[in-house]
Amino acid sequence: MKYNHRLQVVANKELNDSYFLLTLAPFSQEAAFSLPEILPGQFVQVLTEASGAFLRRPISVCDVDYARQQLLLLVQKVGKGTHALAHLTTSDTVDLLYPLGNGFTFPNQPSEAYRPLLVGGGVGTAPMLYLARCMHARGIEPNVLLGARTADLIVMRDHFEEFAHLHVTTEDGSMGVKGFVTDHPALREGAYTHIYVCGPKAMMVAVASLAHKRAISCEVSLENTMACGIGACLCCVENTKEGNLCVCTEGPVFNIDRLQWF
Repeated sequence: MKYNHRLQVVANKELNDSYFLLTLAPFSQEAAFSLPEILPGQFVQVLTEASGAFLRRPISVCDVDYARQQLLLLVQKVGKGTHALAHLTTSDTVDLLYPLGNGFTFPNQPSEAYRPLLVGGGVGTAPMLYLARCMHARGIEPNVLLGARTADLIVMRDHFEEFAHLHVTTEDGSMGVKGFVTDHPALREGAYTHIYVCGPKAMMVAVASLAHKRAISCEVSLENTMACGIGACLCCVENTKEGNLCVCTEGPVFNIDRLQWF
C-alpha cells in the first residue's frame, strides 16, 4: 500500500555542513492514521513546497521508530529542494508519498549460514541504519562499514552502534582505516555471506565487483534520478539483464545478478 500523508516536523537537526536529520510524525491531533509498514530500503517522495518546486524529491528512509511514531530522513543539501527542507521548523508540515519501491531481503531469524555486511557511503548511509535496526530486531547482529571523505562526514555513529558492529573508512585517514570502503579489511577479508550497499554508483560498482569475485550475494540500492516515484515518468530507468526497468518500482534495491555491471 502507498499513502499520501502530511506529517509534522518533530525535529530538524543539522549534522554538519552537508547533512541534516529530519524527524517527522503524524499529526498529534489526527489519530486517524499511524505510520504504515515500511521496509528497509524503501523511500519516500517529499513535496518541497517551500522551494516552489512542483516535483517531489526522493529520499531514502533512514529509520522508523514505531513506538514514538517517528520517521527519520537523512538529507544531503544538494539543491533548491533539499536546502528548503533544511530550513523547516517544528511549526511546519511535509507532504509525503510513501512507502515506495522494494526493500532489501534478509531472513526472519539469525543463523550460522547468514553473516551480513552493510556498506554505506555518503548519503547512502541512510538506508543502512534502518536495515541494521530491522536485522537487530530479528536477532541478527550485522556489521556495518561506512565510508566518507573526512571524519566529520561520518554521521549517526551512535545510532549505528546501537544495532551493529561499526567499521569506518575515511579518504584522509581522519577516522578509521584510510582509503575507500573497498580498502577496509572487513570488506576484503571478512567471512560474509551477504553484502548490502548504498552510496555513489562508483562505490557500489566497486563493492559489487568484490562481492562478485568472492561469490558473495550482494544487493545494491540504486539512486537514479527520480521524478514521480511510481514508474510513470521513466526518468530512473536502469538497463538490466531483464531489459530497461524503472528503479522506483522494480528497485531501488537490486541483486547485482540482475544488473549489467560486469
